[in-house]
Amino acid sequence: MEGLTQFLPIIIMFAIFYFLLIRPQQKKAKQRNAMLAAVKKGDKIVTIGGMHGTIQELTDDTVTLRIAHNVNVTFDRGAINSVTSASNEPAKSEPAKVELEKEESK
Repeated sequence: MEGLTQFLPIIIMFAIFYFLLIRPQQKKAKQRNAMLAAVKKGDKIVTIGGMHGTIQELTDDTVTLRIAHNVNVTFDRGAINSVTSASNEPAKSEPAKVELEKEESK
């Protein structure tokens, strides 16, 4: 019984480390892997280095981004930090904004 009470603080510390450090890190890694698996051609993304672009080509381990007109750059797929907009989302309607500005100027 005394042997168990000596190791009890170590067991409690391990449990605290697991629930405060290890488990959240595993959950975040799982979310990141799901995000990397879900990217597709046409998605707008931001890389770890802060480069914004649209996916033009996609392979298992590389991604080709269009960052400007006729400027394509190839990155490692793991360099994707976040997806800013998916390709299936509707584009924001700019014509409505232009019509509103025309009406205001009259």
